[in-house]
Amino acid sequence: MKSKCPNVVSIAGVDPSGGAGILADIKTISAQRAYACGVVTALTAQNTVGVTAVFPIPVDMVAKQIDTLFEDVAIDSVKIGMLFDSELIKTVAEGLEKWNPHYIVLDPVMVAKSGDPLLQQEAIAALREYLLPISTVITPNLPEAQILLGWKGEIDSDEKMEEACRLLWKLKGSHGYVFLKGGHRENTKTAEDFLFDGKKFTKFSSKRIATKNTHGTGCALSSAIAALLPQTKTVKTAMKKAKKFMDKAIEGSDDLEVGHGHGPIKHFYKYWK
Repeated sequence: MKSKCPNVVSIAGVDPSGGAGILADIKTISAQRAYACGVVTALTAQNTVGVTAVFPIPVDMVAKQIDTLFEDVAIDSVKIGMLFDSELIKTVAEGLEKWNPHYIVLDPVMVAKSGDPLLQQEAIAALREYLLPISTVITPNLPEAQILLGWKGEIDSDEKMEEACRLLWKLKGSHGYVFLKGGHRENTKTAEDFLFDGKKFTKFSSKRIATKNTHGTGCALSSAIAALLPQTKTVKTAMKKAKKFMDKAIEGSDDLEVGHGHGPIKHFYKYWK
């Protein structure tokens, strides 16, 4: 008997360049040998240089996508990306609470790699209230963590990262996991990430790779985690595998020639020789 391939859905926006958003999520999920589904929350006019327009999908259509998909497909894991506004956040939270998937990975997307905003300012409170509490894992980077916590000072040391993890864990209802990404810390030879389960910290170190092709790294990491959680015995193991995938995908990114700005990672580095 063949082993079941996990079904994973990305709830996110569309980046036409394919480097971030739902298109990148589908590539990542597929690269982890899981079956990728998608619920579109927004259309963007975007490339490797910047975002020129955002068109949110009407909330009733997003709700219909979720219900129609879950009615038919046994979804093992969910990745949440760009949601843009408060109403959309509430709609997605209500849909997921209704269907109660086993794993939910939240990437609190707020700003594109180009610096363009992807989440309305007033939607941050809704993100805290509705999505953090139902998520298995949240994967903020340092600027996103600062915004979620209302933390004005820089998170520029291991000690401050650990403190941010503790506060984020409490903010999400003192359950699940916080995976805080430290790639934005300057003047460090390695990128340090921290996984916190409410009691213990696990530190992950990655070498810094000299490339400008880092568009969609947050999307890919959270999608890899969502795809690997149903296939691994522990969250820690899923994180290790996801980090290994990211390191290799970034290393291979210079093999691609996509756009003039921040190019994408090489999602299929294993298969494209």
